[in-house]
Amino acid sequence: MIETIVRNYLISQNIAGIGNNVKFKVPDSPPSEYLIIQKTGSGRTNRIDRAMVAIQSISRTSYEMAATINEAVRQAMFEMADNCSDIYRCELNSDGDFTDTETKEFRYQAIFNIFY
Repeated sequence: MIETIVRNYLISQNIAGIGNNVKFKVPDSPPSEYLIIQKTGSGRTNRIDRAMVAIQSISRTSYEMAATINEAVRQAMFEMADNCSDIYRCELNSDGDFTDTETKEFRYQAIFNIFY
């Protein structure tokens, strides 16, 4: 699964010092900072698979920290094809503020097109 490849890669990069707090869903007891990975779409052309993957950078303490984590995620993902043999190309589709006013968590979301 591409989500597992992305998760393992981001854990190995220790994004903004959050270690293995890279999840597929919101944990029952969320840490101060963590990432959520979701595949939002996929396809295949000429035997090349592609997926659209959303990565949410979440901070329960500060807007600035969420933005900092998002920037670290972007940088790591830009380097993913060079550092992960399973990935052919990774492109930023979009990113921006995605703060959850209900839970009062500061979030950024970056969406990547990944070819593998």
